Amino acid sequence: MPLTPLLQTILLLIASNTFMTFAWYGHLKYLNHRALWSVVLIAWGIAFFEYCFQVPANRIGFKILDGYQLKILQEIITLLVFVVFARFVLGESLRWNYLVSFGFLAGAAWFAFAYKAN
Repeated sequence: MPLTPLLQTILLLIASNTFMTFAWYGHLKYLNHRALWSVVLIAWGIAFFEYCFQVPANRIGFKILDGYQLKILQEIITLLVFVVFARFVLGESLRWNYLVSFGFLAGAAWFAFAYKAN
């Protein structure tokens, strides 16, 4: 059974954001002893794989979502991936104020998807 375009988009965005999160934040734990120029080059190398997933995700997603919805979906996935990363890689806890913030963002996402623009 083939995956729907929405599920393909979501899975590709999860993969993309996993690479992105490691490129942007992984150096804080794993490369903090390296020179900044080398960390930038390593992050660019990781970001290449992010783009390998992001570009097809956007192409597939844009067939069923408008640009705003696609971006909002990407940001939601970015936050979810980061929550997992922050907990298991950075060892940070998810505090109540972050949960409240995510709740407001979930409300914003609901408005973006609940009403179809004409």
